[in-house]
Amino acid sequence: MVRAGVLLLLLIVCALSLVTSRHQARMLFVELERGRQQAQTYEVDYDRLQLESSTWSVPARIDRLGRGPLAMQLPEPGRIQVIEVPPSQIFSRGREQ
Repeated sequence: MVRAGVLLLLLIVCALSLVTSRHQARMLFVELERGRQQAQTYEVDYDRLQLESSTWSVPARIDRLGRGPLAMQLPEPGRIQVIEVPPSQIFSRGREQ
């Protein structure tokens, strides 16, 4: 009789453990799907932003805006100065910030 009681108690504990682990697995699966959906949303947003960025940075558009509302002009050839910076200085400056 005692053995049957112990076996019944052990069976109940195992059943509860199984139910708990299944519930936890389902909750983790739901969380995983939510993460995948969020990642897909981020990917769509990133693609949209890439397209928008390429649209805004079209050279013809920048030239039109510069010459139009901003009234910019190309400098005369005598006013152009080329400054050469060694690559080592460019990379070392980026690390300091």
